[in-house]
Amino acid sequence: MQDEVHRYNLERWEALVRADALFTRPMLGLDAGQARAYLGLERLGVPGDLSGAKVLCLAGGGGQQSVAFALLGAEVTVFDISAGQLERDRLAAEHHGVAVRTVQGDMRDLSALGGSSFDWVWHPYSLTFVPDCRVVFREVATVVRPGGHYYLMCANPFFSGLTHHSWNGAGYLLSQPYIDEAVTSYEDQDWVYERGPDAPAVAAPREYRQTLDRVVNGLIGEGFLLRLLTEVRGDGPGAEPGTWAHFMGVAPPWLEFVWQYRPDTFAR
Repeated sequence: MQDEVHRYNLERWEALVRADALFTRPMLGLDAGQARAYLGLERLGVPGDLSGAKVLCLAGGGGQQSVAFALLGAEVTVFDISAGQLERDRLAAEHHGVAVRTVQGDMRDLSALGGSSFDWVWHPYSLTFVPDCRVVFREVATVVRPGGHYYLMCANPFFSGLTHHSWNGAGYLLSQPYIDEAVTSYEDQDWVYERGPDAPAVAAPREYRQTLDRVVNGLIGEGFLLRLLTEVRGDGPGAEPGTWAHFMGVAPPWLEFVWQYRPDTFAR
């Protein structure tokens, strides 16, 4: 799938790799306990033993989640749009002496994984990089086994495009329409990568709002059953208004879901 959305995402993520952005830095010092804590598996209710489990890290390159799962004994595949990101998965896997399979592609087309039957599809923040999340859900349903699970982290649709820079002295002002596929953009947070006159240029994020009803009904329509929903929020009492810590306590910016693929439950 080689449209404008694909081109923009590919060029931006290759630029983020060159800038050594936070999400592109491979984890090279993990042990199994640290891997479980990093992934938040206990909080999400993921079983303790992942030995032999087939895990797909979807749009999740960078040498972070993939190597963490591999250290827990999982059979890991990473699917990502960026060759640079996938190279970092291979680097982390080699460093830790584990096996990780890498596949380059767009999350809207998982045909390269045809015939796969994953126990877990692990999808970190990237859903809003494409206009219609339902296309992704349709593809996920083709590669997860019945009874398997889909972890999804995405923008809280009510606050999509809002950041701590939206503070107006009294609150965080919502100004964009709450409609599917509305384009949002904002500056990368200061902690994402180093700025400076010699730093590589990185285009601003281009994201598309996915309303909550589209996300939930889209997954139900593909045969997924909701097992867990959490809001990722801050709890920094006394944080200064207009800071990221204060913003997270007022407007939780991310949601996490765990879905189970149960097409039998929704058979018509």
